[in-house]
Amino acid sequence: MSFENPTREQIGDILASAGNIAVVGLSDKTDRTSYMVANAMQSRGYRIIPVNPSVDGEILGEKCYHTLADIPEPVDIVNVFRRSEYCADVAREAAAIGAKVLWLQQGIVSKEAADICAEHGMTAIMDRCIKVEEAITMHGRSRM
Repeated sequence: MSFENPTREQIGDILASAGNIAVVGLSDKTDRTSYMVANAMQSRGYRIIPVNPSVDGEILGEKCYHTLADIPEPVDIVNVFRRSEYCADVAREAAAIGAKVLWLQQGIVSKEAADICAEHGMTAIMDRCIKVEEAITMHGRSRM
């Protein structure tokens, strides 16, 4: 069975109800796409939780964690800025912490990660930019 992303309406619902968004692979370098996207989402009112094993301290004013398991609070969306070959492991970690959504950024696809999400009742979104989808789906909508 082939993978299909949720509809735009469903993506809008996911974003409208999102609390914490863990960003795996969030760089502390301001010229990186992950930083720019997370910064934009933060400026739109989303709570960003950085996850990067090589960064100690903070990114975007938020404590950076080395792994998803280190985050001491619930995570709704795990937004992934890692290459496809790492996404299955991230999906397993996301399932282990009870995340609802695994979101692979534009250009990233992993059938194995999508299968892991399906096994754990999680929603998978692949090859989509969360910032772009937020701008499209949330225009005129308010967050819950």
